[in-house]
Amino acid sequence: MSVAFRRDGDEEHLEPKFELPIPFGPNLVTGRGLAQIDAKVIALQALLPGLTDDDAIKAARRDLRYWGTRKATAELMPKPDGASVAFGCTVSYRRNGQLRSITIVGDDEADPAAGFIAFSAPLCRAMMDAEAGDRVDFGGKVDAIEIVAIAVADDEIAAP
Repeated sequence: MSVAFRRDGDEEHLEPKFELPIPFGPNLVTGRGLAQIDAKVIALQALLPGLTDDDAIKAARRDLRYWGTRKATAELMPKPDGASVAFGCTVSYRRNGQLRSITIVGDDEADPAAGFIAFSAPLCRAMMDAEAGDRVDFGGKVDAIEIVAIAVADDEIAAP
């Protein structure tokens, strides 16, 4: 029999399991984001003892390693003063004639559909340090975004 048709076991053909990727850069968090991380760690620690399936145990341990690392590296940011766009602010802005609002948060807290955008996103980076009434360049266009209002985000906002 040809070696090409010989198979010792199914294990060699399984997809490799990788760790969850850690976002590059500092792990900045709001109070809400830190609470979310703590809740995930607690939930995974409570889930592990009840698991019996090997794959489920491995997945839960992988997730716990990720969230444990995120908890250990979390840098709780102070509340901004709201004078300019900063981490933790809710920003109302006008782009292409449409008024929109986002809250600038940490990478793990981001939920674009709910208006929570990571501080590392290009949109947030473009707006940082701008004040109400300022226009900022974005997407290769000059004065593409007008900052309408800046408010300090509430750390108690319900998780999406």
